[in-house]
Amino acid sequence: MKRNSTPGTPASSSGKAAAVGSKNSAASATAAAPYPTAFPASPDGPDVQVSAVLARIQALWSSLGPVGQRIADFIVKNPREVVHMSVSEVAERTGSSEGSIVGLCKNLGATGFQQIKIALAQELVRPVQFIHEDLDPQDNATAVIRKIFNSNVQTLHDTEATLDAKAMERAVKLFRKAERIEIYGIGSSATIAEDAHYRMLRIGLNVKLAVDSHVQAISASLTDAKTAVLTISHSGSSHETVTATRLAKEAGASTVCITNFGKSPIQAYADVLLFTMARETNFRTEAMTSRLAQLAIIDVLIACLALSDYDASVRTLRQTFDVLSLKRY
Repeated sequence: MKRNSTPGTPASSSGKAAAVGSKNSAASATAAAPYPTAFPASPDGPDVQVSAVLARIQALWSSLGPVGQRIADFIVKNPREVVHMSVSEVAERTGSSEGSIVGLCKNLGATGFQQIKIALAQELVRPVQFIHEDLDPQDNATAVIRKIFNSNVQTLHDTEATLDAKAMERAVKLFRKAERIEIYGIGSSATIAEDAHYRMLRIGLNVKLAVDSHVQAISASLTDAKTAVLTISHSGSSHETVTATRLAKEAGASTVCITNFGKSPIQAYADVLLFTMARETNFRTEAMTSRLAQLAIIDVLIACLALSDYDASVRTLRQTFDVLSLKRY
């Protein structure tokens, strides 16, 4: 299932100067500021004044090379769209590389593309949207309950529709064939990685967990063709997990990634992709809906793994139930 990116918003109204990116405005970039001073009105409120990100682009535009100017033009013309995009999607839309985009972001004083997205989002969205995109400041507890539960249910429905059964079957085969499984996750994905580790242990798999970035890098570099790796990353753009997955892939391991739908750097190193579909996490990187979708995929994966070797899984589950009974009164 494909989902189109959110439509971009024009950079200026008809009464303003020509948009950046036209040949005439590019030629006169140093003579007159080619960028608008405000975005068109949002349906949620009044015009949003130009952000520090766009002001910096305006100041640096004439000193950028052709590729940098093309990326800068795209960001200025489509700020509302950019906050919903991955670095890979921007690279594809601008005919550039991920490295060129990161380089531009660093020229602007940011650590990377994610920080630019956050800065743009802070200017473009209402403050309440950082709590939850569907909420209004005046919502009471009843409205909050209804909106958040509806959002979570919708995410699960969307993820079910997106999840590829054949990809799940390939992941099961890779894990069953492997002599050892390694699981990687950072930040909010670390708790999902821990759950996957626990659940795989319960059905008797030889599995190792790494949620520290240094341990991930070392462990990944020591994998081989007998190892299968499960990486969990909502954005698919975290340096730590992308690096660990790349190192494992280069060492010969089979790689499975649980990540959100859309292009992202980690996909270049994945043999199998299991997609979630959590829309609201564009502004809130710790959103619960993304984790609910990841947990649902882990549930499916564990069930399929258990069914693929039913008798052995049942024996191990009974044994571990007996062991865990000692932990309960």
